[in-house]
Formats: sequence, C-alpha cells, structure tokens
Amino acid sequence: MDFSKLMAAQIAKTSSQSSPSPAPAKPTTTSKYLKRSEVEAAREAAYLAGQAAIESQRIAKANQKRKQEDEDADRAREREAKRMRLAEESKRRQQEEDDRIEKARRKRLGLPELPTAEELAQKEANDAVGPEEEQEDIPDEELFTKLREMEEPIQLFGETHAQRLRRYYRLKNPVSSLMLIQEEGYTTPNPSDPIPTTLLPVPEVDMLIPSTIPPSSSRSGRLLLARQMTSWLTLIFRAWSSALASRDPTVKITLSGQQATNSYAQALSHLTPLYRKLEKLPSNPSELPDDLLAPICKLIRLAQERRYVDANDEYLQVSIGKAAWPIGVTMVGIHERSAREKIGEQGKEKAHIMSDESTRKMLQSIKRCLSFAQTRWPPEDVGQLMG
Repeated sequence: MDFSKLMAAQIAKTSSQSSPSPAPAKPTTTSKYLKRSEVEAAREAAYLAGQAAIESQRIAKANQKRKQEDEDADRAREREAKRMRLAEESKRRQQEEDDRIEKARRKRLGLPELPTAEELAQKEANDAVGPEEEQEDIPDEELFTKLREMEEPIQLFGETHAQRLRRYYRLKNPVSSLMLIQEEGYTTPNPSDPIPTTLLPVPEVDMLIPSTIPPSSSRSGRLLLARQMTSWLTLIFRAWSSALASRDPTVKITLSGQQATNSYAQALSHLTPLYRKLEKLPSNPSELPDDLLAPICKLIRLAQERRYVDANDEYLQVSIGKAAWPIGVTMVGIHERSAREKIGEQGKEKAHIMSDESTRKMLQSIKRCLSFAQTRWPPEDVGQLMG
C-alpha cells in the first residue's frame, strides 16, 4: 500500500469534516487607522477655535480698559475744570481784596482813584491807533508777514491784536510813536518793577539818551529824559535780577553769592531817591541840578554805547572831581601861599560824591550798574572793558 496516497486521503477526510461553511463578515462603521489629512484638519479646527476664544477675550479686555480710561479722563477733566474754577474765584477774590485795600489807602492819603478795568480797556482801545495816517486796521495774517519782514517777533506773550498793531506802527515810524508816547508820560506804578515809578517806560529802541540834556524850560524834553533814564535803569535791574535768580542754589548760599544779592538789594535802595527826583524833574528842575544831571546822563549814554572805560572815567570825574584837596599846612604866617585860592574852589571841579551821603550812594550804585552791564552786554572793542 502506498503510504503517500494513504496520508493524502486521510488529510482530505479530516479537512472536510472540521471546516464549516464561512459566515458573512459584519460590516464595521469605525476604522482603526486615520488619514494624516483628517488629523491635520482636526488639529487646525481646534487651534482656530482656541485663537477665536483668545481674541474675543482680548477684545473684551480692551473695551473694558478703554471704557475705564475714558471714565478716568472724564473725571480728570472735571477735577481740572473745578480746580481752574476755584483758582479763578480765588484770584478774583484776592484781586477784589487788593483793590479794596488800595482804594482805602489812596483815599486815606488823598490820592486819585485808580481807573477801573473798563476804563483801562477803553484807554487801550483808544491807544491802539496813532496819528491819522495810522488809523487803518491790519489783519493778523498780514500783520505777521510785515513783522517778519522787519525781523521782529510776530507775537509777544499775552499780546492782543491792538497792542500788536500799535507795536508795528511804533516800529514802522519811531519818530511819530515817540511823539505819541510823549503826550502822556506818566502811568500807574507797576508793583512788579524793581523800583516802581510813575514815569511811563519807553521802548528799548528809544532809550538812547541825547548827547546834550534839554533845557530846564522844556518840560517835555526833561520828561522824556527822565523816562529814558528810569527805563534804562529798570532794564539793568531786571537783567541783574534774572542773572541772580538763574544761579545754582549751591552758589547762592556761598559768601560771594550772598554778597552779590546784597549788592543788588543795596543798589535798589540807593537808587530809589534818584527815581523820585526824576519823577519831579519836569516840573521842578532844581530836584536834580544840571551840574549833576549832565554827567549822569553822559555816563549812562556811554554805557548804552558800550564804552565802559569812558563811562568809568566819567564816573571818576563826577565822583572825585579835579578840585585841589588841602594836604598838610595851608596857611603859614601872614602871607598867602601860591595857588591858595584853588583849594576848595567850587564849580565843575567839585567832587559830587562829597556833597552828601545820598548822592554818594546814588553814584556808587550807578557804578555797580555799569559793572553788571559790562558782563551782560560786553563791548565789541576789548579795549572798552573796565578792569
């Protein structure tokens, strides 16, 4: 019997008995594996949803912050408006109190009453125009152009259109503007000035003192001269005060800093009598004699021209003079010595600094003003610098 045939028959019989008919496979709804595109799409959708939520939260926070900032700004504006209103009310009450005190003081001293704000405004409006050829009003745009062409500032701090127009006509015609200023000559003292005075200040372009003083019979000429002198001295004191105030605090407390401050205060005190004399000079020429007025005017004119060495020589001339001073024994025996009559001679050789204490202090204070003017407005010629 063939063994291979027998094994084949047995295997066929066994396989036919143990293998039933195959059942149909059940359909599946889910897959065990996912495509890469499906994973990327799901991840992108989740990322976009998260970003949308973050953006919505950011917008909500920004809106809330903007609303809070607007509310804070509104409250700040309300506080600022309230502060300004209270400051204006306080300033108005203080001004009313000052006016009441000043009115009572002037009434007690028998002085004329001060003009009201309406009268000052009307006066300013009337003064805004000059002579007949200056009646035309100029718009601001055209006025700015004209001032630029004249190399002048187009607008000063707190300057109105009327004041600007008046300044333009003064610059355009200095002679007529100076004549217009001379019509009044006096004003109410300004408490903010270093030395308050009733003399009306002149513009800086008109401060140059004439080489010869006007005669005592010319009241308008003496009035203009007095105003020029006080205006120049006030200009010096203002620049001097600004220079002292701009120093470092550590410099102010030093010995030299305190001495500089004391020199300024002393000059103000010693030149106040000169201001009072100049106020009375137009109506009473004897307040300041010509032999003292002329050298002082020459001294100030030389300082205005920045000729400080010449001004110092003039100061020595007016303070020391050329009079012969007695030294030692002046009379021996019964015979008169040679040139004895020159001792104590009066006239131009008299030393004004020896006249009285007030004159000495006044001349020394003018010399201090010269020393400061030399540092504030140095000369172009180095030879005109005082030692």
